[in-house]
Amino acid sequence: MTEAEIEITADLICDLLREQYPDLAGPAIREVAGGWDNQQWRLEDESAVRMPPTERAPDLQRKECRWLPVLPPRLPLPAPSPVRTGEPSARFPKPWTAVMWVPGEPLDSTSISRDDHAADTPAGFLRALHMEAPAEASISSDRGAHPKKRTEGFDHFFQAVAPGDIADEVRAVWDDAVAAPEWEGPPVWVHGDLHPANVVVSDGTFSGVIDFGDMLAGDPAWDLAAAWVVLPAGAASRFFDVYAHADEATIRRARGPAALKKSVPHARGPERGSGPSRWRADMGSRRPGSA
Repeated sequence: MTEAEIEITADLICDLLREQYPDLAGPAIREVAGGWDNQQWRLEDESAVRMPPTERAPDLQRKECRWLPVLPPRLPLPAPSPVRTGEPSARFPKPWTAVMWVPGEPLDSTSISRDDHAADTPAGFLRALHMEAPAEASISSDRGAHPKKRTEGFDHFFQAVAPGDIADEVRAVWDDAVAAPEWEGPPVWVHGDLHPANVVVSDGTFSGVIDFGDMLAGDPAWDLAAAWVVLPAGAASRFFDVYAHADEATIRRARGPAALKKSVPHARGPERGSGPSRWRADMGSRRPGSA
């Protein structure tokens, strides 16, 4: 069978665990919905197996295995640290990982109820994460770069997703981000893919961050777009007060990708059900919290 023909099932997971990590093998294995590059299967001992069906997934898993063990001790939210690395075999020809399970529900399938302090936890998380990255950390021309380096990709995406009634406003926010000064500090650790499916909620508040496969060294503005993409409308001002390290240029750069992401018609999370009026209420002002 080719890799494309291999069906990832609970029986396959059981076989791989019995072959390589029998201490993790057990009867309670269930698939977890969601995920783009990896399929995730929950085990009974508060861990999970991540299987890479896509071509790029093994490289993303290798990056997580290399760097996640370095990060969680200083982060205020749990992350899915790898606990075992599965080797390619005749049964499954790609590497795979077992990771710590982060309890809760992804924000794209639930909501935040503690709106008064909703911004505090993710702002504190990013403040802790955004430390200078080592020289050997991954970099990317696609993520973590200044918006002006992504204008071609923006134009393509913009034509595909921006609703006509707010297209000019999305374009204006993006153009302002492109005109903002560049990040002058050293490259910092950036999660790279913060959106509602990659933050976890328990009891109405943030309880974890998952999917670090796109982690890289770059401009923190890429992550700070979460102030508008992940949080309820109107929470950006408090977010940046708690984060405390973002100057005006960084906020302007962050608003570019945030405006575009919030314009995606099928976007889910805090902006569920949003339309042009909700978009304008949250993204219409140049500064967070301004009129």
